[in-house]
Amino acid sequence: MQSRDSISSQVGILIAATSCVQLANGYFGTFFALRVALKDFGPALNGLVLSGYFAGFTVGALFCGRLIERFGHIRAYAAFAGMVVAATAMMPLLIDALPWIVLRAIIGVGCAGIFVTTESWLNSKAPPDERGRVFSIYMVGSFVALGLGQVMVGRIGLETPAPFNVVIGLFAVALVLVSTTRAEAPRIAADAPLPYGLLSRSAPVAVVGAALSGFVSGIFYSLIPAWMQRKGIDAGSIGVFMLTAVLGGLAFQIPVGRLSDRFDRRMVLAGLGAGLAVTSVVLIHLPRDWAVVLPAAAMFGGLMSTFYPVCVAHAHDRMPADRVVAVSGRLILLFGVGSVIGPLIGSGLIDVFDIDGVLYLVAVAALLLAVVAVSRSLIKAPPPHLDRPFEILAPQAAPLAHDALATADK
Repeated sequence: MQSRDSISSQVGILIAATSCVQLANGYFGTFFALRVALKDFGPALNGLVLSGYFAGFTVGALFCGRLIERFGHIRAYAAFAGMVVAATAMMPLLIDALPWIVLRAIIGVGCAGIFVTTESWLNSKAPPDERGRVFSIYMVGSFVALGLGQVMVGRIGLETPAPFNVVIGLFAVALVLVSTTRAEAPRIAADAPLPYGLLSRSAPVAVVGAALSGFVSGIFYSLIPAWMQRKGIDAGSIGVFMLTAVLGGLAFQIPVGRLSDRFDRRMVLAGLGAGLAVTSVVLIHLPRDWAVVLPAAAMFGGLMSTFYPVCVAHAHDRMPADRVVAVSGRLILLFGVGSVIGPLIGSGLIDVFDIDGVLYLVAVAALLLAVVAVSRSLIKAPPPHLDRPFEILAPQAAPLAHDALATADK
C-alpha cells in the first residue's frame, strides 16, 4: 500500500503536468484566434477553423474514457499528448483552412483525453477525505495557468513557427512529468443509464444554461482576440485583456458558489444571465480606455465562467445520485455543441456588424438564460440542495469531480 507522502507526490506531479497543459492551452487558444484572423479564410471558414477544437474536445470528452479503461492511464495519457504534439507540429506545415480544421479537432480530442485521464487518475490517487481539496487545488492551478498563458501572447512572433514550438514543448514537459510516475489502475464505476429527454424534463434550466455557457465561451475565446487584433490593438494588450477575463472567472467562483448554495440556483443563474447581458451592452458603449475596459472584462469573465458550474449543481439537485456521472457527461455534450455553434454564428455577425453584433448576440443569449430560469422558478418549486460543497468547476472536470463526490458518499 502506498504511503500518504507518495500519493501526495504523485498528485502534485499530476497537477503540475496539467498546469503545463493549461498554460499551453491558454496561450494556444488566443494565439490561434489571432493567427486565423491574420490568414482571414473568410467568415464561414474562420468560424469552422475556430470551432474545430471545441468539436474535437466534445467528442474526446465523451469517448476517451473507454481508451483509458483499455490501455491504462500512462499509455492513454501518452497517446493523447502525442496526438496534440503531432497535430500541433503539422500546423505550420499545412497552412490552410481544411487541414487546420482537422488538426484543431485532433488537438481538441487529445486535450479532452489528457484532462479526463488526469482527473480519473486524481480520483484514484487522492484519499476520499481529501478529494474536495485536491480538486480545488487542481482547478485553481488550471485557472491560473490558463491566465498566465495569455501573458505569453505578443512575446513571440505570431507569423513564425515559434508559437507552435512553444506549445509542443509545454505538452512534452507534461508528458515527461506523467511518464515518470507509476500508473494507478483505473476505477470502472458503474453508472445508471440516462435516457434522452429525462434531463431536459427534470432540469431544463441546466440544459439551456450548459448549451448557452458553451455558446458564449466559444464566442469570447475565439472571436474577441481576433477582433481586437483587427482593430490594431497589439498582441500584448490582447493578452492582458484575456488574462483579466480569466482571473475574473476564478475570482467569481467561490462567491457565486456560496450564493447558489444558499438560494434557488435558478434565480442565481437568472442574475448571472442578466448581469452578463448588461455587461455585454456596457462594453459596446464604454470608451476605449484600459482603465475602464479591464474591470468590465473581469466582470464579463466572472459571470461567463460561473454559468456552467451552477448549471451542473442545479442538474444534480434534480437528478438521482446514481446518475451523477451520466448527467455531467450529457452537460459536457451540450456545452460542446454550444461552443461549436457560437463561433460559427459569431464570425458571420462580426463581419457585418463588427464587435457590436457579437456582444449583442451574447447579451441575447444571456437574457434567454435569465428568462428561462425565472419562468421555471415561477412554475416549479426549487429542489432541496444536495449535501455537497460547491466546486470550482470547468466543463472537462465535471464528470470526474462529481464521480469523486459520489464515491465518497457511498
